[in-house]
Amino acid sequence: MSDFVKIFDTTLRDGEQSPGASMTVEEKVIIARQLEMLRVDVIEAGFAAASEGDFKAVAEVSKTVKKSIVCSLARAMPNDIKAAGEAVSFAKKNRIHTFIATSPIHMEKKLKMKPPDVIDAAVTAVNLALNYTDDVEFSAEDAVRSDLDFLIQIFGEVIKAGAKTLNVPDTVGYSMPLDWGKKIKMLIEKTKNSDTVVWSTHCHNDLGMAVANSLAAVASGARQVECTVNGIGERAGNASLEEIVMGLKVRNDLFGCKTNIDTTQILKSSRLISQVTGYQVQPNKAIVGANAFAHESGIHQDGVLKHRETYEIMTPQDVGWSANRIVLGKLSGRNAFKQRLEKLGLDISSDEDLNLLFQKFKELADRKTEIFDEDIQALVSGKEKATECYRLESLVQESKTGSKPKAEVVFFHFGEKIKGFGIGNGPVDATVKAIESKVKSNSQLLLFSVNSITDGTQAQGEVTMRLSSRGRVVNGVGSDPDIVVASAKAYLNALNRLESEPRINPQQP
Repeated sequence: MSDFVKIFDTTLRDGEQSPGASMTVEEKVIIARQLEMLRVDVIEAGFAAASEGDFKAVAEVSKTVKKSIVCSLARAMPNDIKAAGEAVSFAKKNRIHTFIATSPIHMEKKLKMKPPDVIDAAVTAVNLALNYTDDVEFSAEDAVRSDLDFLIQIFGEVIKAGAKTLNVPDTVGYSMPLDWGKKIKMLIEKTKNSDTVVWSTHCHNDLGMAVANSLAAVASGARQVECTVNGIGERAGNASLEEIVMGLKVRNDLFGCKTNIDTTQILKSSRLISQVTGYQVQPNKAIVGANAFAHESGIHQDGVLKHRETYEIMTPQDVGWSANRIVLGKLSGRNAFKQRLEKLGLDISSDEDLNLLFQKFKELADRKTEIFDEDIQALVSGKEKATECYRLESLVQESKTGSKPKAEVVFFHFGEKIKGFGIGNGPVDATVKAIESKVKSNSQLLLFSVNSITDGTQAQGEVTMRLSSRGRVVNGVGSDPDIVVASAKAYLNALNRLESEPRINPQQP
């Protein structure tokens, strides 16, 4: 058995199903570049048949990525297979990932199909996919609640049809590590020609066991793990890429397996995903949380100072925590700025976009003494586009003890300049009310979160606002050294997303 474990990243597909985490095509391309720098083996770029936007996103990622395999999800349906095949046709290395539900409850209640018909549909889907690529993956959705003998039968048939990777998903996060490991082992042992394919697992975190179940699958013979950066995803999320990778690396004595991941890119990837989606990483998150390598206890501090390995099982530098300050300031030129963007994997193809970013960089450099990589990433993820419905022009805010804060916000709506006034319980409340006095979106604010992008009192504040309107949930993100300005940007960004074309959430393995 090979000691190499493939990392299949589905941040752009399953991770995007987190409420409000939908991404633009441009954001997906930026993240895909970073995932390639992280050296993931497979990038699941989206579900091409879900919408015109998803098709375009998969196609653009396929055109951009050169080293990783680019994959599209597709139900076991001809139109889905066709859309996936056409979208990934631009990739240097491509894959179609087709799936169908195999549990009794899904077959009866959702598909309304008999088991033999499900097998026929799976085999037909694999055969159709092979017309577009020789790399076809098959998933048995809700495998965790599927009959073992039926799984053995359907997996045997799709192997015969030509599938190269078989994915065993815990779609609803129901399993436990000991049970999951046994199931994977039995499937590999009892499925005919199981040694001719790569076995994969895709675990959800509803009971907090996604990473543990994924590692149990590896211990039982799985050689591909499907996961997301920061563990984002629908409901409680997916297995966390960084925890799986570092688990295999730190406990190589148990697993004897390696991955292709450049672990020094983990933190950068985590922060980029957080900035783009608005999903902040909790401080005590393993590997990438702000406290992951912090020691408060005097006993722990004393031990680490005497010998690091007394309380640290990996170094901060292993996952990219080494301080990396950008040597750019307000006197830096456009070319130096462009080179730094390229080094960060944030290539900007349009001169118009580059000029806009450089202007924003200069404005930031005038207000902030030190510029960090995270500041540059925030500029890219939050840059304004000419096609946006709303764009902030200026903000005047007055706040003093004993009186209610007031705000005057000037913004553009499709080029029309609008001025709004608001009075609120705080400066942010007043700012939002000033915008709403003219927009009248009647949105419900579900989340208001403030995060410091870097250290120090000069740090940019990053604000996330999650809005709900007419059944849609979106995240808006804004960054600025002034928290109130960042809040205005975040709110307008969320309004932009509400007015954009709704994304159709696909089913997930």
